[in-house]
Amino acid sequence: MAMTLMLIMIGLLLMGFPMMIPLITAAVVGFYMMFDGFGQMGTFIQQMMGGIRPASLIAVPMFILAADIMTRGQSADRLINMVMAFIGHIKGGLAISTATSCTLFGAVSGSTQATVVAVGSPLRPKLLKAGYSDPFTLALIINASDIAFLIPPSIGMIIYGVISQTSIAELFIAGIGPGILILFMFSLYCLFYAYKNNVPTEAKASWGERARSTQQALWPLFFPVIIVGGIYGGIFSPTEAAAVCVLYAFFLEFIVFRSLKLPDIYRIAKSTGLITAVVFILVAVGNGFSWIISFAQIPQAILESVGVNDAGPVGVLIAISISFFVACMFVDPIVVILVLTPIFAPAIAATGLDPVHVGILITLQVAIGSATPPFGCDIFTAIAIFKRPYWEVIRGTPPFIAILVLAAALLIMFPQISLFLRDLAFR
Repeated sequence: MAMTLMLIMIGLLLMGFPMMIPLITAAVVGFYMMFDGFGQMGTFIQQMMGGIRPASLIAVPMFILAADIMTRGQSADRLINMVMAFIGHIKGGLAISTATSCTLFGAVSGSTQATVVAVGSPLRPKLLKAGYSDPFTLALIINASDIAFLIPPSIGMIIYGVISQTSIAELFIAGIGPGILILFMFSLYCLFYAYKNNVPTEAKASWGERARSTQQALWPLFFPVIIVGGIYGGIFSPTEAAAVCVLYAFFLEFIVFRSLKLPDIYRIAKSTGLITAVVFILVAVGNGFSWIISFAQIPQAILESVGVNDAGPVGVLIAISISFFVACMFVDPIVVILVLTPIFAPAIAATGLDPVHVGILITLQVAIGSATPPFGCDIFTAIAIFKRPYWEVIRGTPPFIAILVLAAALLIMFPQISLFLRDLAFR
């Protein structure tokens, strides 16, 4: 049965169908094989509806809506200008500013693809003009945007938290340490690249210019304060934080900055609705698919066949890392989380691993796979936004992927990188 479902999914993917079609088809075929027909199809529908029933999922469209408002408004530009004013003049400063801006906007949007658009669009021309090669520039934007998957709010963490019944608030806090670590590692590589290629520096901003850019960025900087501070302080839950972010985004862009007008609401709502519909269809079908493979005991059979159950905590973490990394090179990250998380759940429980630490590692692997050839989703976002050929977009990615893999290894060896702030906040 497992081989049949896998061949169906791979075959439909190769035929060019969007990911939800292979997932739905495999789930329906699996149900038919297991129950000898569609007489009990109502059970499968109940499982699908159960997948989108958790109240925590309300945060997903909220964060998507907030990110859409800010991407169309001035928040991203103000954050970029502030970062540039302080570190744009040092060697490699423009590249470091790009990575830092991606991190800050990730703390605002929670979406890698929104970060590629919001930060990459204004900064790519500046990087090219400063002397950075286009392959390096594209790879930097794509991979630095993946930090948005780790810095709260993270849509990937919300999906994982719902599927694994792990505290989303704890996942949000735990993602900050790894996100900062990756930013530091990317900054070191940008510094090395700038010295190696003798990239000229930018003009140094005056303290007056820095003060003005900081003042202009103060309003957007309250987004991470609202999210992290509100959750950490027990003022509201992650779902309530998402709603507050939407309200704050409307307040900023429509009233304070006046960058958007009332007619823009329709376009923003339509875009958010389309993205949310796709996400929720994937979550519903993914939950039904997970129920089918769990009912058929496919996860247990797979883990036993490769010996993961006997590998110990470190072995399980390595197996999880490899599986999620490879899967996200071909399939949408949300689908990978939905399908693979239940498969590894028995091994995680058996080895006593902290589900929050596992969640951060999975989120990191999903982020790496999203920017890794052949089919990482952020690669195709960059192709669409920057109108560059596929090979040029992926040519500069290997050093960044190596850095991210090193970060994953450090997370496995030193769990406190992700758990220190969680323990400080919740233990």
